[in-house]
Amino acid sequence: MPHPTSSAPVEIPRGDAAGFVRYLKQDAISGFLVFLIALPLCLGISLASGYPPLAGIFTAIIGAIVATALSNSELTIKGPAAGLIVIAVGCVAEFTALAQEAGAPAGDAAFAAYRMALAVGVAAAVLQVLFGLFRGGILSEFFPTSAVHGMLAAIGVIIILKQFPVALGVAAKGEPLELLQELPHLVTTANPAIAAIGGVSLSIMFLWPALHKKLGPLGTVPAPMVVLFVAIPMGMGFDLLHEHSYTLQGHEYQLSDQYLVSMPDKVFGMFEKVAFPDLSALGIPVAWKWVGMFFIIGTLESVLSAKAIDLIDPWKRKTSMDRDMVAVGVGNLASAFVGGLPMISEIVRSRANIDNGARTRFANLWHGLFLLVCVALFPTVLHRIPLAALAAMLVYTGYRLAHPTEFVHVYKIGREQLVIFVTTIVAVLATDLLIGIAIGIAVKMIIHVMNGVPLTALFKTYLEVEPRDERTCVVRARQSAVFSNWIPFRRQIEDLGLVQRQNIVLDLSNSKLVDHTVMEKLHRMQADFEQEGLTLEIVGLDTHLPVANHEHSARRLRLAQFQRLTVVADEGLEEMLEERFVSLGASGYTAFPCHGAGRHDLDASGVPARRPRMRIEVISRPDVSEQIVAYLREEVFPDHHVTACVETVEVIRPEHFAAGRSGMLDFQKTSH
Repeated sequence: MPHPTSSAPVEIPRGDAAGFVRYLKQDAISGFLVFLIALPLCLGISLASGYPPLAGIFTAIIGAIVATALSNSELTIKGPAAGLIVIAVGCVAEFTALAQEAGAPAGDAAFAAYRMALAVGVAAAVLQVLFGLFRGGILSEFFPTSAVHGMLAAIGVIIILKQFPVALGVAAKGEPLELLQELPHLVTTANPAIAAIGGVSLSIMFLWPALHKKLGPLGTVPAPMVVLFVAIPMGMGFDLLHEHSYTLQGHEYQLSDQYLVSMPDKVFGMFEKVAFPDLSALGIPVAWKWVGMFFIIGTLESVLSAKAIDLIDPWKRKTSMDRDMVAVGVGNLASAFVGGLPMISEIVRSRANIDNGARTRFANLWHGLFLLVCVALFPTVLHRIPLAALAAMLVYTGYRLAHPTEFVHVYKIGREQLVIFVTTIVAVLATDLLIGIAIGIAVKMIIHVMNGVPLTALFKTYLEVEPRDERTCVVRARQSAVFSNWIPFRRQIEDLGLVQRQNIVLDLSNSKLVDHTVMEKLHRMQADFEQEGLTLEIVGLDTHLPVANHEHSARRLRLAQFQRLTVVADEGLEEMLEERFVSLGASGYTAFPCHGAGRHDLDASGVPARRPRMRIEVISRPDVSEQIVAYLREEVFPDHHVTACVETVEVIRPEHFAAGRSGMLDFQKTSH
C-alpha cells in the first residue's frame, strides 16, 4: 500500500481520464486481485440470499460500471455484501410462502419470489437515489455506534447459523435460535464428503491469513481463491458432477451436482439468466417492510463502509456521501432490473483494494470487467465450485462480523456500551433487524436518561457561539452531546468551521453527558478539520468523568476538582499575601482573624500563647495553587513563620473560579 510522505508535495490520484491512463497498471492489478476475492464471495452471497448464483455477479459488474461513473469515492468496491444476506433471504422466504399459498408449485414459487424481491430492490433503490439527491446522507449519523456494531455482529451470527449446515451438506430451515438448537443434530447427520470439503475450506479461511506471510509470493493469493484451488479438485475427486451414492460406517449418502454451483452450460449463457422484477409485488403491504429494511440497513452499511475507507485512504480523499448514495441507488436500480442483488460499498473488498495498491475508482471498474469476462467465458469451470466451499467462506465472514474480540473492544469502551451491544445482538436474533436495532437505540436512550440527560436534550442541542477573533470562535455545548442530537450538533460545527473557514474551540464543560458515539465522531471531525488546514480544539472534558479508560468512552459531568489553599500568618502579612495571591491567578480569597500558637511559640515559652493571626483561604485551579505554593516556599517561608496546607475539593460552579472573578462559592471536600 502506498504511503505518501509530507517531505515533498504529494500528487493526489484522481479518477478522471488522465488518472485512468496514468494509473492503469496499478488499478488493473488491484482490480484483478479484488476480482479473485469477489468471484467466490459474490456467488456465495447470492446463494445464501436465496437468489440465483449469478445475481451477485450481476450486482458487482453493474456496481463497478455505475459507481465508477457517478461516485467520487476513489477506493470503495461496490457489490453484494454479507450484511444484507439476512434481509434478502427473509424477503425471498416470505414471498415464497405467499406464492405457495396462492397455489404455485415449489419451483415456480421460488422464481416468483425472486422476481418479487427484485421489485423490492427497485423501490429501495429509488429511495436511496432520493435520499442522496435531497442530501439525506447525514441521517446515517443518527445511529449509535454500539447498536450498529451489535446489529452487524448479530448478522454475523445469523450467517454462521444459516451457512454452517450448507458446509455440512445438510438442509436446515428455521429462525436463528432454532438453528442454534439444531446444531448438534446437524453435525451428526452431515454428509461426510461434503463436510470434508466444507471443513477443509473453513480451515483454509482461518489459517491462511496467519500463514500467507511465510509462503512468499504464494502468500499473495487471496484465501477465497486458495479455497477454490483446493475445493474444486476435492469435488472432482468425489465426482460431484454425477449422481451416485456411497456407504460409510453402514450409512448411505447421496452425491450429485446439487452440491455444486448452478451455472449456465455454455459461453455467454449468463445473459440468458437475466430476470426482471415483478413490480406488482409492491401492491402487497408486507413488501414495504422489506423495502424499508433494504433501504435503511443497506444505506447505513454503505455509508459506514465508505467513511471507514476514507479514513484509511493513503491520500485522505473525502467521499461525498450524498453523491455516493446516488451512485449506489442508481446501481441498485439497474441491478434489480436485470436480476441482481442490492449493492453497497463493501468494506472487505475495499480494504483489499487499498492493500493491493489501487489509486483510483477505475480499480473498481477493472474488478467488474474481470468478473464479466470470467463468468461469460468460463461458466462450466465455475459450475465445478462446491457449495460447501462457498458456505465456508461465508461462515468465516460471519465469524469476523461477530469476532470475540469485538465484545472485548466494546467492553473496554464502557460497560454500558457492552449492554447496548449485547442487547442489540439478542434482540436481532429474537426478532428482526429493524426491531433489534430499535431496541438497541431505546436501551441507549434509557441509559442516557439514567445518566442525567434531560428528555428535552435527547434530540435538541443547546449551543452558544462566541467569536474569539477573526479566525476562531468558541462553541459552548450545554445539557448533552449524544448520538440522538448529533446531527444538528455536527451541522452547526461544520457550518462554522468547514464552511465559514474558522477554527473552532468546542467547550463541553457544561454538558452533562458526552456519549461514546459523539466522542468517536468528534475525533473523526478533528481529522476533517486538520485536512482542511483548520483546528477543532475540544476543551472542558477535564470536568467530566470517563466511564472507562478509553479515549472514546462516554464522559459524565462531575463536580470539578480544584484545590483549597489555607494560609495562617501574622496580621502584618495579610495585605502582601492577598495581593500576591491575586497576581498569581487567584480569582478571590476569604480572610478572617484567628488566634493560635505555632511550634516556635511553644518551644520558646512552654506555654501556648494566644497570638493574633490571619487565616486566608484560596480556592483555585491546581496550576494556580502550585504557583502560590512555589511563591510561599521561595519568598515567604525563609523569613516568616507561616503555616500553609493544600487540599483537593470539588466545586459546584467551576466557571466562577476563572481569573478576574471574586467570591468563594460552595464546595465539597473530598480529600486532605
